[in-house]
Amino acid sequence: MGRFTTWVLCAMLIVLVEGFTHEDMKDAMLKKLGLNEVPKIQKRDLENLVIPAHIKNKYMSMLNLHNARKRRSLPSLAGILRGIPGNADISGEILYSDTTRQRMVFDMQARIPENSEVTMAELKLFKKAPQKLPLSDKRSHRPVNNARVSVYWVEILADGSNRTSLVDSRLVPIHETGWKSFDVTQGVQYWLKTSRDAPMYLEIWIEGERPGSYAAEMAKCVRFTSQGPSDRTLGKPELVLYTLNLEEFGSRGDCEESTAKKNNVCCREEYFINFRELTWTQYWIIEPAGYQAFRCAGGCKQPKNPLRHYGYGERTCAVVESTPLPMMYLVKKGEYTEIEVAEFPNMIVEKCGCTMDNISVV
Repeated sequence: MGRFTTWVLCAMLIVLVEGFTHEDMKDAMLKKLGLNEVPKIQKRDLENLVIPAHIKNKYMSMLNLHNARKRRSLPSLAGILRGIPGNADISGEILYSDTTRQRMVFDMQARIPENSEVTMAELKLFKKAPQKLPLSDKRSHRPVNNARVSVYWVEILADGSNRTSLVDSRLVPIHETGWKSFDVTQGVQYWLKTSRDAPMYLEIWIEGERPGSYAAEMAKCVRFTSQGPSDRTLGKPELVLYTLNLEEFGSRGDCEESTAKKNNVCCREEYFINFRELTWTQYWIIEPAGYQAFRCAGGCKQPKNPLRHYGYGERTCAVVESTPLPMMYLVKKGEYTEIEVAEFPNMIVEKCGCTMDNISVV
């Protein structure tokens, strides 16, 4: 990644200012990666694909930082996190469970108020301390105190098959009892864009904190309630939604319905990019499945004619502030396919404004 130079980042910013389209995004990503064309990756390249633990950890670290940046920019965070009484907590049902996998379904019908945005979503699972641990020869094994628990959003495809997207992954102490929380904001937001009329499915995978059979065996000691036939009614998984009333806390300069067209006002409008539906990204980009990129719409008042004589051009509605997006993607290296992670700058429009000769006049 160190070979990428400053001109690449400038090129990406210019792309955003001039207008953000799928083709612009493709060109910007190729420049960022130093490629001339999209890698020729087929569906078969994804078969039996295993994401190495260090790659998963790197991606989750970037994603957590990205989510933290977003939350810091929200107004009145303390008020937002109180949630909505009687509406925020949703109990899930278990569809499948064994020692290393658990699939849950949540009925989301009428759970999210009109004209609101989900700013954070937590999956809460109640963990039971193990009653019995595997016998081990301490001389031959390093101690294992944690297991890795990963949460995936599950997309049910039209043909009945499933496709998953990683939304959170963290180490969980094996010996503790109590509620454990996972950040599933990304999964809920993607569900809102693709499957809003259907229930939401989440899946947890429990793995060893490091490679090796002993760590994998110890990970099987991590048990969440509803993983056994005797405790299905105890400590059901909970989905907690924190929402933002857009009428009260709408992001600065966001477009109201038809505002940009009616009043010709420069504002930021929603623009969701679904990597799973774009032919050039569906096998190349592993995570995220898609994201809210936003874009600038509307027009700007023009300066009076005398200003034109001093070399000022037309004022245009453009991006004046943007943030990066972490991504996990495949790289072709000869006969082999590898997974890499990078944070791509200027992928999310945060603020729009009127610019004149590349000078921001918000």
